[in-house]
Amino acid sequence: MTTLDVPARPAVRPAMTALVLAVLLAALDQTIVSTALPRIAGDLGGFRDIAWVTASYLLASTAATPLWGKLGDMLGRKRLYLVATTAFLVASALCGLAQDLPQLVAARALQGLAGGGMIVLTFALVGDIVAPEDRGRYQGRFGSVYGVASIAGPLLGGLFTDELSWRWAFLVNVPVGLVAVAIAARHLPAAVRRPAARIDYLGAGLLAATATALILITTFGERWGWASPGILGLAATAVVLIALVIPVERRAVAPVLPLSMLTSRTVVIASVVGFAANVAMFSVLVYLPTYLQVVDGVSATLSGVHMLPLVIGLVVSQSLAGRWIANPARVRVVLVSGMVLNVAGLVLLSTLAPGTAQFVLVLYFLVTGVGVGMVPMVALTAAQNAVPAADIGAASAVVTFARSIGAAFGVAVFGTLLGGDVAGNIGGAFRWITPLVVLGTLLALLLPRRR
Repeated sequence: MTTLDVPARPAVRPAMTALVLAVLLAALDQTIVSTALPRIAGDLGGFRDIAWVTASYLLASTAATPLWGKLGDMLGRKRLYLVATTAFLVASALCGLAQDLPQLVAARALQGLAGGGMIVLTFALVGDIVAPEDRGRYQGRFGSVYGVASIAGPLLGGLFTDELSWRWAFLVNVPVGLVAVAIAARHLPAAVRRPAARIDYLGAGLLAATATALILITTFGERWGWASPGILGLAATAVVLIALVIPVERRAVAPVLPLSMLTSRTVVIASVVGFAANVAMFSVLVYLPTYLQVVDGVSATLSGVHMLPLVIGLVVSQSLAGRWIANPARVRVVLVSGMVLNVAGLVLLSTLAPGTAQFVLVLYFLVTGVGVGMVPMVALTAAQNAVPAADIGAASAVVTFARSIGAAFGVAVFGTLLGGDVAGNIGGAFRWITPLVVLGTLLALLLPRRR
């Protein structure tokens, strides 16, 4: 049996400060590089392969998520969190000092590996720090961080690139991260988990390979061609790997993906809903600023200002949703309500066209922000509260993994639907992804009632 020495709960505020800082850094590094890519390509060469600067981070962060979650359950989350955060800072420094594109891509992969650990361990650590009835309230803060980072990342990347150097988009992590490490070392709970068996490296490898295939499909599908031999081969590989995961994990003594996660109705529904919600969220957060710049002709900085109603709606709804689900009986109601508002926001955005009045955009963005803000952390909290304390890390990893794939899928498919014509195709792109979010809404209705 796995043993767990549970310490007294730490002071919540300083512990949460450290966790929020870590998630902010990891979330920013998914977006801050976007506006710096042209300058990076010019300085380091390799315009053809510049997409790997983003893809390597996303690949590594998603592929390692299940293993980080399981190792946290077995070995203790605090020590792994400190390892992951330290590795992230080292990788950030290496990114800032890279002298050619291969060095930068390798450093970004290490950064993504560590960043994925920071995120999943942070979500699981909340389960250690706060009582179940308070998890939603605190998890909501992290969802707000994601929303702010999605808007602030490109703006900061452009600012650093224009005023200092693109290298500061990475180097800025070091001083902020050191503060997070210092606070975490002192205030995070030092629970110790002792493994009862060998680590499930085979299962972890299969899941990592599956994630790699899926991310490569979504990242390069449009560039290589969705019906190209490479993409079809990756799709076939992903299907085979998924088929192998279940028997391997069934035989494993300490599976990295406990099959109980796949038989838990709540965890499965939370994962699918999280996937659908992130398709909507990242389609909105990535492409609405592009719409504002291309169609309305505003600058990159002003596009961020125009997105403020969406960010405000997201932050407020995250906070309120976290408070509402302090009563477990409200979880399903809040989750379904958030998905309904997601659908409403997508329907409104599907009517976008050149000349749409500014006050109409404000209304559309506000409704959409409220919808995308209510769902992700509520789904994660529902999954955490449905499993034993020893499996919180695994449940967090499953939901986080599904959300990461949803984010990549949403960005890739939406970009394909736009087809280079933002003004003419953005409404149709929102209409195409709406049925997926409707399906997620229907599944949310099947979430078990809790008293």
